Amino acid sequence: MRLTRYFLPVLKENPADAQIVSHRYMLRAGMIKQQAAGIYSWLPLGYKVLKRIEQIVHEEQVRAGHIPLLMPTLQPADLWRESGRYDDYGLEMLRIKDRQGRDMLYGPTNEEMITDIFRAHVGSYKDLPLTLYHIQWKFRDEMRPRFGVMRGREFLMKDGYNFDLTKEDALHAYNRHLVSYLRTYERMGLQAIPMRADSGPIGGDDTHEFLVLAETGESEVFYDATVTDIKLGAREIDYDDKAQCAAVMEEFTSLYARTDETHDADLFEAVPEERRKSARGIEVGQIFYFGTKYSEAMGATVVTPDGGRVPVHMGSHGIGVSRLLGAIIEASHDDKGIIWPEGVTPFHCGIVNLKQGDEGTDAACEEIYKALQKAGLDPLYDDRDERAGAKFATMDLIGLPWRITVGPRGLKNGVVELTSRRTGESEEMTAEAAVERVTQVYAGI
Repeated sequence: MRLTRYFLPVLKENPADAQIVSHRYMLRAGMIKQQAAGIYSWLPLGYKVLKRIEQIVHEEQVRAGHIPLLMPTLQPADLWRESGRYDDYGLEMLRIKDRQGRDMLYGPTNEEMITDIFRAHVGSYKDLPLTLYHIQWKFRDEMRPRFGVMRGREFLMKDGYNFDLTKEDALHAYNRHLVSYLRTYERMGLQAIPMRADSGPIGGDDTHEFLVLAETGESEVFYDATVTDIKLGAREIDYDDKAQCAAVMEEFTSLYARTDETHDADLFEAVPEERRKSARGIEVGQIFYFGTKYSEAMGATVVTPDGGRVPVHMGSHGIGVSRLLGAIIEASHDDKGIIWPEGVTPFHCGIVNLKQGDEGTDAACEEIYKALQKAGLDPLYDDRDERAGAKFATMDLIGLPWRITVGPRGLKNGVVELTSRRTGESEEMTAEAAVERVTQVYAGI
């Protein structure tokens, strides 16, 4: 993409109403525009990152054997009355009536609707196990929406639901989701620690939240510092292997890590003092096992091998797709702007022309631009007639991981400058070598 043909409404000053780094930088980088309290339009740059995150979530869900579908944003209230949650959910639920006077709601979550879909089409144990998921916009009418996309009222969420014959099978689904979430976050350049949490209005006894450590986190967390050293990495996981998934669950959750709602001071004291840590955390996902809570209330049953009929065991599993943009920025930035991890960057590489209109630099930039595209990458070419300082400031603000700078002086020596946004280190090399280096970085992502 050429910057002269792109829509990138960058702001030079920090917005007065933005309290945290991610909100400030998303507004300044022209990623979002507030339309109402807690409701945002996603502008092109923000939308590109949102779609990259969504794609990673999709890929890891499918890898784990989960099946995508799409449910509507509006739901009939009668489904929630069946489960008993319609009156219990509280003022966060946006309740409306259609023109026929029927009670409707803008879905904050989808346990009832997915259970209704299941009971209409599945009746035998032979169709289990089954996990369905979708990525859809949700609405929760927060009393005090703040911090940009971190605590908005409308948000994009992946929510998945498993249906299993037995508790043992459902707990395997729980473990499977934990493994897939760990891989998802690591692909985004994040370390999200699974922590024992409170189930809230979803219900159930088993639940873990995934939290990214950050000073602006809304939750106080307590953990054994050793947990931050554990990585899933590139290890191969067989998602059908119950023992293997259970071993990963044990590895990542046996050390103390809890949110303030479930914190146990006595257990925490058993952790060696030098490893006892407390911090703030940003929740980016949560997994639940809640047994037959919804299936019993709504009649979601299956025939068993012996001819009987039992309610299925269920769980729900969510990832805050839009919230992840804020979390990534909170975890990865400096005083100049965002630092995108390679897995989610809106553009793979920036190209800065130091002398727009100069025949030599224009030609060199065009050649680099086309070479990166030919390699399957998506570069952003700053071809504006602007001073160099303004171009560098824009690139630093929007946080592309790599920048290739082309100027007349370097071209006389046959070199361009390749700069890493994360380290700030620059290296002179030929244009061909710079393209090859950037291509190699993304080859394994």
